[in-house]
Amino acid sequence: MRTIDVGDVIEIVAEMVKEINYHLPEDVYHRLEAMGPLESSLTGKHILRELLKNADLASQKEVPICQDTGMVVAFVEVGQEVKLEGGLLTDAINAGVRKGYEEGFLRKSVVGNPLERVNTKDNTPAIIYYDLVEGDQIKIELGAKGFGSENMSRSKMLKPSDGRAGVIDFVKETVSLAGPNPCPPIVVGVGIGGTLDKAAQIAKKALLRPIGQHHSEASVILLEEELLEGINKLGIGPQGLGGNTTALWVNVEMYPTHIAGLPVVVNINCHASRHAKRVI
Repeated sequence: MRTIDVGDVIEIVAEMVKEINYHLPEDVYHRLEAMGPLESSLTGKHILRELLKNADLASQKEVPICQDTGMVVAFVEVGQEVKLEGGLLTDAINAGVRKGYEEGFLRKSVVGNPLERVNTKDNTPAIIYYDLVEGDQIKIELGAKGFGSENMSRSKMLKPSDGRAGVIDFVKETVSLAGPNPCPPIVVGVGIGGTLDKAAQIAKKALLRPIGQHHSEASVILLEEELLEGINKLGIGPQGLGGNTTALWVNVEMYPTHIAGLPVVVNINCHASRHAKRVI
């Protein structure tokens, strides 16, 4: 049994939220660089250069990449040989979010009651998902989800007979309807299977998988590649001004489902696909 003080969790989460808001992840940065020469539109090429320039300035000056500093989503794996000391893990994660957003002068975007719209003034609570796993470590994968892209999410309970073609059509339709709203070039997370809520959860988790890292199953890799190609043929382009760089990457996650169902959820990140991982 290994003891971990929740104070360590607080400090690590605080640093993570500042890091992902100030520094564009390397996988995203390199993908933007790589797509520049492949972009067919001169306007699109210019926009991709500007996005990189913006990322460089944000990193150098340690200011947010985007004014929407997001709502924090955390996927946490807790080893069953871990003993936490000093408080609850959920409280520690939220304390880390609070500390990071206050110290980092990051915009607080969370409201309490969704209908009364009163700001919580510290960007908490975070959305937290837990898995109990083997071992004596805690792994935290964290994203800051802006709502220009989050608002473009869609779900559909397809019929099993709709199959692979139905999934592809729904994903492409979702991106087409989103148009310029999620600030393309985007990263697309797709969750297939489970129940409605499980499909949404794994679609969100898909967004935290680094660009360039495919699914482990060959058939899913082919689906990811076909979706990326199809999305980039829509012509939306960088910032919706035309071109062939609508999406930087597509990540698909799957989960077993009922014989009568085929749930699909599409979740989108803007070009600032903010994510980080730490192991304690």
